[in-house]
Amino acid sequence: MKQKIAVIVAGGSGQRMGSATPKQFLALAGKPVLYHTIAAFRAAYEDMHIVLVVPEAHQSQIAHVLAAFDRPPSVALVTGGATRFHSVRNGLQVIKSEAVVFVHDGVRPLVSPSLIRTCYEQALVQGSAVPAIALKDSIREVDEEGNMAVDRARFRIIQTPQTFLSDLLIPAFEQPYDPLFTDEATVVERTGHAIHLVEGEEHNIKITRPADLAIAAAFLQGID
Repeated sequence: MKQKIAVIVAGGSGQRMGSATPKQFLALAGKPVLYHTIAAFRAAYEDMHIVLVVPEAHQSQIAHVLAAFDRPPSVALVTGGATRFHSVRNGLQVIKSEAVVFVHDGVRPLVSPSLIRTCYEQALVQGSAVPAIALKDSIREVDEEGNMAVDRARFRIIQTPQTFLSDLLIPAFEQPYDPLFTDEATVVERTGHAIHLVEGEEHNIKITRPADLAIAAAFLQGID
């Protein structure tokens, strides 16, 4: 059984939240957002290793997050980079053995242990497992000449944890940075590997605005 490592990227700010506190440290159901994210990975697998990638300026707040646990988890704390690509690359540098690696947004606190386990199992078989959900709204493609309707059935909304075997993911991050690298799947795909999609979760939202925090709180209240 391969080692399980969650690289949780928590580099956001509170700008779009209208808060001086970075969003990963805002209170959600009485505990920091990042607490719920870490707790989901611990609930999925007892032997999960946690790597937290956090800007140096915010690392002093991690102790407060860990103090919210009855049994604080052991984490490796890594300093974030200038972009998501560089932050993830920094996190991957602490991995020294073969593993299944989950890369997850710290502000997706509603990810379920079930989805994490699905990603692990599929990555073992397929090499990768990236959660995705279908679009519900109509979409249009915009270019210099105007816009046109497109078939929404051909597109998916991508979530995290984006999960890979380490021998695919780590070498992929040795490439030079490209602004088109918006997520880990984009980076791995550039090396010639196909990306395997798994069914994501509607409630696995990314908290970026005050309304998202309210939605997350309502969901957590509903499952208590």
